[in-house]
This record gives sequence, structure tokens and C-alpha cells, in this order.
Amino acid sequence: MTTSALDQHRQLNAASPDLVAALDTIRDRGVKYVYFQAVSITGRVVGKVVPATHLERLAVKGVQQHRTAAANLQTTREGVLLGGGVGAAEYTALPDLDTFAVLPWDHDFARVFCRLYEPDHLSAGLAGAPYAADSRGVLARVHREFTERTGLEMRTGCEPEMTWKGDGLEGRFRPESSPAYHIEHLERNRPIVAKVIAYAQALGLDMIEGDYEDEYQIELNFMYDRADLTADRLVTYRQVCKQVARELGIEASFMPKPATGMMGNGCHHNLSFWRDGVNVLEDPGVTELHLSEVGQHALGGLLAHSAGAMLINGSTVNSYKRYWDAGQFAPSRINWGLDNKTCTVRLSANGRLEYKLPDAAVNPYLSHAVILAACEDGLKNDTDPGAPTSGSSYDAPDDQRFGRLPTTLGEAIGAFRDDAVLTAALGEELSGLLVDYHADEWARFCGAVTDWELATYWDDAP
Repeated sequence: MTTSALDQHRQLNAASPDLVAALDTIRDRGVKYVYFQAVSITGRVVGKVVPATHLERLAVKGVQQHRTAAANLQTTREGVLLGGGVGAAEYTALPDLDTFAVLPWDHDFARVFCRLYEPDHLSAGLAGAPYAADSRGVLARVHREFTERTGLEMRTGCEPEMTWKGDGLEGRFRPESSPAYHIEHLERNRPIVAKVIAYAQALGLDMIEGDYEDEYQIELNFMYDRADLTADRLVTYRQVCKQVARELGIEASFMPKPATGMMGNGCHHNLSFWRDGVNVLEDPGVTELHLSEVGQHALGGLLAHSAGAMLINGSTVNSYKRYWDAGQFAPSRINWGLDNKTCTVRLSANGRLEYKLPDAAVNPYLSHAVILAACEDGLKNDTDPGAPTSGSSYDAPDDQRFGRLPTTLGEAIGAFRDDAVLTAALGEELSGLLVDYHADEWARFCGAVTDWELATYWDDAP
């Protein structure tokens, strides 16, 4: 009899030294509650809270949750509950015990990331299988299969820009001048910086550097690592920022474009590929900016699938306001360049590619999964990325070799549907759920009357 993926995970947890360590921590630090948390298709953290006294039992049994939580329990305009409807089976959430951590702002609480599985009671062959719409589980699968086929591991670092808002925030901005890198503005907002870094470090993030980017926009970076670890840490970082905002009585937002004329909130992904501890994208004998042949083909694949990946990298209606606002360092064409901040992909150092399409609202598990799929396709087909772009992309003529970037969420849905490589990598169920969710969001937006329309048309005629 074949053992299901759920049963294998249960057996692993039952004998895991991480379970012993978690129970010791609960006892020694007086932890009372544990969040069993997963991540929805939009990057929202969902799950349950359980008394810590039940961790040992639930670490093996798991907790149940209605599967439509993977799509935020969103109901369409037609009244359809996305993800299977009210009668759909629940999924089983089972913790990855190596992610157990005590919350530094309240030691009564801890959290653990979970992977999601089909429940035991389903028919043979489906019971205990990985839940297809578990974005965190999908990244684990895509990366594992990528490594099996190529022998490579992807390591990434993210640049999580975000906006802070509220009474008491300090800022004085010179007209027509950016406050970027201004230490004085970091000093004025020292409580934010200090608390975010302290809490992030307590939760295992190796914080390395940060700066003031634009009006009330702060970016604090953590060390790069294996792609799945980076994705978990980005979700953790967002939770830290929301907690800091609560404590300071202000707001923290990862909205991609908070206001017209302001810098958008991006989440650039810096990526490299490793084999046997060596970054295969660089040649240590070459000093100038360059890419190895492997790097060029991976880059070619990344560019070739950038249009299709926009539904992941720019997943909201608001995302596309960031790409429209030319001149503010968000890409508007599919291209690459040598240390060129206006391009979709920037070769920023030997062996490191900076992918600038993902925004601050991105689901990092899905963004990493489609990067892996795109780069592997480039490696498979020896895709040539072409010559690097010189000068500003905003002034360059259109190059249609890799198509054009979708400029609305509606266009992005179509481009994703047409990309067989990306939809195959994510799987039919998850790809279909993404299309259904975002198509409903786009329809809602298209049917909504905005302040801009009222200001433009209310008194326009006669």
C-alpha cells in the first residue's frame, strides 16, 4: 500500500527533533498559543490558533480548514464561492516544525508554517495528496523538481518596499527632490526602523541593510537564501511590519502604488543559481559585469515568460499604476541591462539578476515558482536574451521579441492563460483558481465608478 504525502509528513513530524525542541520552548518560555498558518493565493496569512498544550497532538494530526480559505473565501459577483463552493472538502494543514518560532512581541504566542493536504476521507489516490492550491507547497514541489532535473538550487533575496502612514510620522520633503537615502528621515522614523529590525531578527531574519526610499517609504532588507526560505521570511517580515504599526498607532501598507506621483512599492527579486556551493551564473575569472552561458539562457527564459508571469508579479488592479508611472524605476518593457535600473531585469553584480517586476503585494511562493519554471524553460531551449539595453528603457523603441508587458490586470489574465509553461508548472487547479479570482477582481473594478471619473465627467457636458 502506498503511503500518502500527508502520512509521510505525519511520520516525519512524530519523530522530529524539531517537535521536541518546540515542546521544550513552549515549556521554558511559557507559550500558551500557536498559530498554524498557511498562505492564500494572494499572499494573505490564513489558519487557526490552537492552545500550545495541543501542539504535540496536532503536529501529527493536523488542523482542518475549509479549502476556500486558499482564495480568501472570496465570493464572485455571481455569488460563486471560489475554490470549490460551500460543499468542498476541507484541507488538512500540517506544520513544518522547523518553522516554529515564538512571537517576540508576545511570548504567549508562537507560530508555525503549514503545508496543506487533501483530507484522509477522500477516495484512494486523492486522500492525503498535496493540496493543489497550496502556494507554499507548490513552490516546494517546483523547486524540488527543478533541482532534480537541473542539479541547480535557486537562491534569492527580496527588496520589500512599503509605505507607512499615520499621525506622528516625521517627514519634510523638498519640492522636486527625493528624500531617498536621507539619514535624517531614518532618524525621524527611528522607532519604526528599530522595532522592525529587532522583531525580524528575533524571528530568524538576518537583517543586512535598509534605506529611506521616498515619502514614508522604507525598505529594510534581509540576507538572501534558498528560495523557499526567502519566501517564508518575506511573509514573516510583512507580519512584523503590521505588528510594529499596531504598536506605534500607525498603518503599514504593501499596496503597490499608494498615490499618483509617488514611488511605487516594489519587491525586486535578486536571484542566482547554485551547484555544489558555486554560483553557476558567474565566472570568477571575469571581473566586468557578465553572465555565464547558463545565466544567459536562464535570463532568456525569464524574459520570454515575463508577460505571462505578470498575473503573479502584478496581482492587483493597483499594481499596474506602478508600471504606468514612467521614470520612477518600475519597468515598462521586457528587456535587460548591465546595472540598468530601468530594465525588467538588471544584472547588478556578477552572477546576480535583479528581477524588477514583482511588487510589494506579490505572493512570494508563486513568484518564485514561476521564475523557476521560466528559467528552466530558458535552459531547456538555450533561449538567447539578446543584447543588453543601453540608456533609459523609457526612451528606447519597443522591442517585441519577448512581447509586451500587460498594462492592466485584465491583459495579465490573458497573458497568463496563454503561457503553457507557467500554467503547467503551477498546475491546472491552482492556475484556474488564479484566473477565476483575478478575473472577478478585474470585473469588479471595471464596474466600479471611481473618484477620477466623477471629477472628469460629472460636469463635462454640455
